[in-house]
Amino acid sequence: MANLNAIKQRFGIIGQSELLNRALDTAVRVANTDLSVLITGESGVGKEIFSKIIHNLSPRKHNKSIAINCGAIPEGTINSELFGHEKGAFTGASSDRKGYFESHDGGTIFLDEIGEMPLNTQVFLLRVLETGEFVRVGSSKVIRTDVRIIAATNVDLREKVKKGKFREDLYFRLNTVPIRVPALRERQGDIYMLFRKFAVDFAEKYRTEPVRLDEQAHLLLESYRWPGNIRELKNVAEQVSVLAEKRLITAADLIQIIPNIQDRNLPALTKEDPINGSNFQEREILYKFLFEMKNDLNDLKGLVYEMIRNNDLNVSSLTGLSEFKLPTINNMEKPVDTENYPVRPERPNLDLMEENQVKPIIIGKEEQYSELEIVDENLSLEENEKILIKRALKKHNGKRKEAAQDLEISERTLYRKIKQYELQ
Repeated sequence: MANLNAIKQRFGIIGQSELLNRALDTAVRVANTDLSVLITGESGVGKEIFSKIIHNLSPRKHNKSIAINCGAIPEGTINSELFGHEKGAFTGASSDRKGYFESHDGGTIFLDEIGEMPLNTQVFLLRVLETGEFVRVGSSKVIRTDVRIIAATNVDLREKVKKGKFREDLYFRLNTVPIRVPALRERQGDIYMLFRKFAVDFAEKYRTEPVRLDEQAHLLLESYRWPGNIRELKNVAEQVSVLAEKRLITAADLIQIIPNIQDRNLPALTKEDPINGSNFQEREILYKFLFEMKNDLNDLKGLVYEMIRNNDLNVSSLTGLSEFKLPTINNMEKPVDTENYPVRPERPNLDLMEENQVKPIIIGKEEQYSELEIVDENLSLEENEKILIKRALKKHNGKRKEAAQDLEISERTLYRKIKQYELQ
């Protein structure tokens, strides 16, 4: 760890995240080799600094190094830029020109955004990685070079391989040692440290006192998703340093200067569960429906008891109503005082009920009951959802926002369900 702290200080890296330390440790370990390295991570996380660390800690540190953005070079000229060309090779080639692989022999070439490299250029690069040889554009002479390749990308190269936009053999050749640089939202504890560093730097640049954040602004800063990562955080620190009138920044001040800072880094369900076949919002509706069914069952039990009481019926047994404490004929010594019985229990124990069991009501000594027809309930999730949504909309006079709150789902989910069930 002491060695990593020295490297962080040398290269200006701020943070104590475990993911960051792991990436740095891999870069340090691979620096003394000539292995190809593939650095992955979102845009703005600082992939180029890792290439500098690898080069400056390697035996090649006294030779040249260069960073090349493959996405910034036109497809028609990238081969010439990388491998050079002969005079007259194409229109405008008025003289011979050395490419980067020739002029940086013995050094390091950092190929940023490698996923944007054209397929025909990938063929030339693969040959360099495998044999150390290449030819200039318009020439047949083979030139040898000893260059270390460090590549970086912010896209999933495996997906590009599947789509035929990146060579699979080149991917495996580049991915000898993978290094993943974590996104800023994965280093939540480092966000404020980085902000303070940038604030101090801009204070020195603009000759002002560094800005500070109060507790609420601090929390707001850490809860933001940071899609632009460190680059975006640096821009925010500069805006706040220049535009803020006070040096102690509150959450309100931060929102006024950077309105989108209110966006939260919250998890979201992006697709349905392939096993259960329903998403989280649909399960919420189902749970609410089950609770309403339970209440309806309690109402039914209360109604049955009310009928027993109003008709002065003697009950031998009634399964599921044991919590009502009804006396039976066998232990009755005097008439039942029905006035003290509750009309409806608050929460009867539904687990005590036995399925499909109905006990007869005893009138005198004769059992009188009619045959019951058992009707299966509609257990379709879609139908029950539709019923609940109709109830909520009717209850709130068609106001979707209030209906969504009552159903405890998002308005977006409610709109989707209304459209799905054609409840317009």
